[in-house]
Amino acid sequence: MEQALPDPERPLKPAALEPLGRSDAGLEAGVGEEAEGSREEGSGTDTMTENNFGLKKIEISVSEAEKRTGRNAMNMQETYTAYLIETRSVEHADGQSVLTDSLWRRYKFVWHKLSADNMDPDFVERRRIGLENFLLRVASHPILCRDKIFYLFLTQEGNWKETVNETGFQLKADSRLKALNATFRVKNPDKRFTELKHYSDELQSVISHLLRVRARVADRLYGVYKVHGNYGRVFSEWSAIEKEMGDGLQSAGHHMDVYASSIDDILEDEEHYADQLKEYLFYAEALRAVCRKHELMQYDLEMAAQDLASKKQQCEELATGTVRTFSLKGMTTKLFGQETPEQREARIKVLEEQINEGEQQLKSKNLEGREFVKNAWTDIERFKEQKNRDLKEALISYAVMQISMCKKGIQVWTNAKECFSKM
Repeated sequence: MEQALPDPERPLKPAALEPLGRSDAGLEAGVGEEAEGSREEGSGTDTMTENNFGLKKIEISVSEAEKRTGRNAMNMQETYTAYLIETRSVEHADGQSVLTDSLWRRYKFVWHKLSADNMDPDFVERRRIGLENFLLRVASHPILCRDKIFYLFLTQEGNWKETVNETGFQLKADSRLKALNATFRVKNPDKRFTELKHYSDELQSVISHLLRVRARVADRLYGVYKVHGNYGRVFSEWSAIEKEMGDGLQSAGHHMDVYASSIDDILEDEEHYADQLKEYLFYAEALRAVCRKHELMQYDLEMAAQDLASKKQQCEELATGTVRTFSLKGMTTKLFGQETPEQREARIKVLEEQINEGEQQLKSKNLEGREFVKNAWTDIERFKEQKNRDLKEALISYAVMQISMCKKGIQVWTNAKECFSKM
């Protein structure tokens, strides 16, 4: 059975925090040497394999959808939709012919809740577009486009899911978050990440509210349009009893019927704009995932610093023979006598080794933290720029669509007026 793309509603690891622009011709993405793996069969005479490191750019598209029947993880029969992913090189280092690859994938993709009919053609088409956009976003990222797992997803028919599970990433992330959630408190949080977390919460809140308003407006608009069908019915009935006015009334009724039926296509178009907004609900979740990752790293750093300080204090107390704080060891010494010089020296030596190791670990964690912050903010800034473009485009397009819809309504009544004038 085809492997499933991870559900976009799950938090992405920090490196995946990059959206992409859309291109009618497909998006060009780099493929580096990290993209290992092979395919047993392809759609053309040549396929992209681990040896094709001459590839410079590729084009990704999800071209078809197909209804299939198979067994799920519970060994139960189910019907699902598979999508054909086509990958084509558009530039080759040595000027050879274009290499192509294609395979079918199952796609778990839910924005808010499943449609009542997940085999509905319009719903399937939205899922196809969503899968293509998701792959293009990953392909546009300077790091993820060279990721081995991403390469295998595009080119390897089987065992892709096993490759993902072997990394153990999700298991480690889930276990750490569960163990530390609501129990650890970072003493010195980074103000930038605190503000980023607050921003992501507010962004998700306003987009959710906007989508709820849009849904309410759409419901009412649907009713208004459909009620116009009553005009059409009444005008048609009226035309049957009027000899001189009949043709005009019949024509006006036809315009009303067309107007009433147009709402279905209008709302379907609206869904595409709404999907672009819904995508940024996951953007907000991705931001929170980055903040959680930073909190965990900061917590580890503070614990390492605290442990190092404790060991240094123990070493100082042993060296000077003074105890500044209450400890079980100090109480034991009072009860059973002082250690011999040899024992104390041995303990000091062990502590010094632990202190040296702790200092190295602290230095490493500091470097790791700084590197994470640097890479995270590079991604975040890139993401913000793309977000601004995407949301601006979506909102302008939505406004243009509403203006066009209103103009069509005016045109319907203008046509009706002309019909009435000719009576």
